[in-house]
Amino acid sequence: MASNNYNNYPMMLAERPAICSLVPPGMPCHFSIAYPATLPVASRHHHHHHHQRPTFYDLDCPIRFGLPDPTKPMDLTTCACLLASAQLMDNTKNELVDVTRPYTPISTNHQVGCFDLLIKDYGTKNGWLSKYLCEDLPIGGMVNFKHIDFNVKIPAPFRHKKIGMIAGGTGITPMIQALHAILGDGPKHQQSSTDEVTLLYGSRNSDDILGGSMLQKWANEHTSKFKYVDVLSLEPSDSNYVGERGFIDRERIVKYLPPASNGEDVIIFVCGPPIMYELLCGPRNETEVTGLLGELGYSSNQVFKF
Repeated sequence: MASNNYNNYPMMLAERPAICSLVPPGMPCHFSIAYPATLPVASRHHHHHHHQRPTFYDLDCPIRFGLPDPTKPMDLTTCACLLASAQLMDNTKNELVDVTRPYTPISTNHQVGCFDLLIKDYGTKNGWLSKYLCEDLPIGGMVNFKHIDFNVKIPAPFRHKKIGMIAGGTGITPMIQALHAILGDGPKHQQSSTDEVTLLYGSRNSDDILGGSMLQKWANEHTSKFKYVDVLSLEPSDSNYVGERGFIDRERIVKYLPPASNGEDVIIFVCGPPIMYELLCGPRNETEVTGLLGELGYSSNQVFKF
């Protein structure tokens, strides 16, 4: 039997390089809707905040799951998501119920025998499955996964020369996938045409930033291509944070993102909570672009809603 590769890849986000490793849309994933998989937790590490209880499952280390075949990668299309599910006790009904949530991996198909998720722990009240994965599930514990075709969002390589990204909360994970494809080393035929990408990432405070150490590392390594901007709405005034404060508004979109006047060369990716879609571009299930991006002249061909 082949040994697993769990320890062959860095767990710390600050140590991870961007790696371009693409598969075409439609290529069979390790776990399709017809062949779901039950996979073990291979590794994790909790990060404790100094302001509050551990709000996140590990800001610095993702949770790693083993794949059924330790000799193969996941073969998941860039920016696609997985559906994770588990049976959890509903104390109001005193019975086990199936709970399913979507997650976008932060690892790529370069990683063999395992994949990584970065999960924010919302606690029992607001994040039933996330709390289970982050706090209750032991190493070796099993989680059900499947992938369905419509969970392929926008395939790489990207043809747009200028990409703007707007993310909020856990909406950062599809952006991480896209950044792997844009910034990472890989085969020439997999390289995107993008020569400029800017990420506006909205969080409440510096403790809420998910994957920040990795994003900053990539920004430092790709200074001519990638700009990373945090926007914090509730950061204490006496903190050492020196970046943008407030919300992702018209002023910051104009300041940082490529304008709509660039035409077919520009696209804006948006992923975050429902209120973000409402304010910035309109509901995610509608192709029409409204909100601030609509007011600034971006068309439906220039905005992609994850």
